[in-house]
Amino acid sequence: MRIDAYEDPGTPDRRGGWRYLAWLVRRQWPRCLAGAVLASVWMVLLAATPYLMARAVDHGLEPGDMSALAVWTGAMVAVGGVNAWLGVMRHRTMTKVRMDANFRTVKVVVGHATRLGAALRGQVGTGEVVTIGVGDVQTISTSLTAVGPGVGAIVAYAAVGGLMLSVSTRLALVVLLGVPVLGLLLGPLMGRLQGREAEYRERQSVLTARIGDLAGGLRVLNGLGGKGLVADAFHRDSGRLREQGYRVGAVTSWIQALGVGLPMLFLALVTWLGARQAAQGHISVGELVSVYGYVVALGWPVAFLIEMGHQLSRGVVAARRVVAFLRLEPAPDEGTRDAPAEPSVLHDPASGVRITPGCLTALVTTHPSDATDILDRLARYTPSNATWGDIPLTDIPLPQIRSRILIADPEADLFAGTLSTVIGAQEMPARGAGNCATSHTAPADAQPPTGADELAHLTQAIHAAAAEDIIRALPDGLKTPVAAQARDLSGGQRQRIRLARALLTDPEILLAAEPTSALDAHTEATVADRLKQARRGRTTVLAATSPLLLARADVVHHLVDGKVAATGTHRELLDTEPGYRALVARDDEGAEDTEGAEEGAPAR
Repeated sequence: MRIDAYEDPGTPDRRGGWRYLAWLVRRQWPRCLAGAVLASVWMVLLAATPYLMARAVDHGLEPGDMSALAVWTGAMVAVGGVNAWLGVMRHRTMTKVRMDANFRTVKVVVGHATRLGAALRGQVGTGEVVTIGVGDVQTISTSLTAVGPGVGAIVAYAAVGGLMLSVSTRLALVVLLGVPVLGLLLGPLMGRLQGREAEYRERQSVLTARIGDLAGGLRVLNGLGGKGLVADAFHRDSGRLREQGYRVGAVTSWIQALGVGLPMLFLALVTWLGARQAAQGHISVGELVSVYGYVVALGWPVAFLIEMGHQLSRGVVAARRVVAFLRLEPAPDEGTRDAPAEPSVLHDPASGVRITPGCLTALVTTHPSDATDILDRLARYTPSNATWGDIPLTDIPLPQIRSRILIADPEADLFAGTLSTVIGAQEMPARGAGNCATSHTAPADAQPPTGADELAHLTQAIHAAAAEDIIRALPDGLKTPVAAQARDLSGGQRQRIRLARALLTDPEILLAAEPTSALDAHTEATVADRLKQARRGRTTVLAATSPLLLARADVVHHLVDGKVAATGTHRELLDTEPGYRALVARDDEGAEDTEGAEEGAPAR
């Protein structure tokens, strides 16, 4: 059976960890059934070898019947050959079970993350997602490999018990009662392992998120002198995680030790009882040999049963974490009213910000989070009373908002691929240009761009973001492969690539937070001029404190404590608002010096 990495994974059972594991089994039940049958036959034939050996001793070797000895010996050789083939097929089948569970879980997790979209970050931390993707998926898939051998172990255990009945009822009872006793002894440890494992995974996800935060903010920490303080805190947290890992390891080591030691004691007891019965003449020498062989053969099913319990205990913990993630839901979209057909004012009552259609508007605040909160409300990424025209955003279906309003996140993900793919070769039809008061959207019957138009729009977006030098510096230009998150580019280059991608979509309303913060003054001036020209006649909102951008804005809102304190042009606010002047004028000389900078100025 082939594993199709692109097929529909199905709808997972989100009612609990055990139910999710059962769903994974049901989704590939023919393969799991094949693994169980192969494992059962394999283990039963392991027990058949002692039976054949006993017959060879009792009917061939002891009476000196060489023909019978040859027959029984040949049967053992044949069984051994068949068993070797069955072992290979069993292992191959269970590997496919593991890989199917791995791919299927990855697909449902990634698919659900995609459905959550922007709601993902607000409901679960990055570390949780990483821990699920790196650790929990692997644990779940590994636990399913116990399904086939686990069923086979039960079948083989019953078969050995039946064979032992033909030798001695007492020995058969000892064998059949032995595993339940082992289960009673190991059961509490399995429950304890689940608790310790769950706590360990939780702390691991928190620490993983912190690693990501540290990696992203290392330069800032160095600049603020906080590297040592954060390093000490991380050292303490990682130490706690290590101690928790030791606790998990302690329980695991006891399970493994008892899983090896107790079966050996149990099997030693069976061997001792068999030897006593042989000495007393209750069983023959051949039957004693078979008892010893049965005892050896029992080692496999007993070991698999203990391993199955161990793996399933860990797997259900991981499955519960996956289920908890799959239960997350985005905010309900109950919008029933159409968005305004014509460009209309965006209004955020919480801050007092009003966005005039077709204008370049800037939001200036001491706390960047206040501005990003406003952008999130204006794009309906967070609940609010914001309106578009006279219609509350919450009354408009979300797809209509997403198709016309775009937030250009300065930390937006950049996927691996060629540079043209990273920027995005599929863009929306260009919307008509005008002036601040007469912007308009594309007509309803607008045709999608042709290949030539597509290339032209791509070139325009790259030019507007002042990213031509990036293309020229790469060996294959737009066809050059770029790593995930564009780690092989500088911070300023990544920022311009993100801006070019946002401009390429040519949205009716573009909301951007600090789109030039990583650029030098000359490149920032170039981007400011080209951005204003590229977005002429379309609504653009920038959250920024750079005078280079503010000087080119049509309207500037100065916010204090998240509310509009003053509105005007950059020059008007500099002349009339001391608080605004104190916030932005420290770089104003640089703005004056670079107002006339050439568009081809050196880029960072």
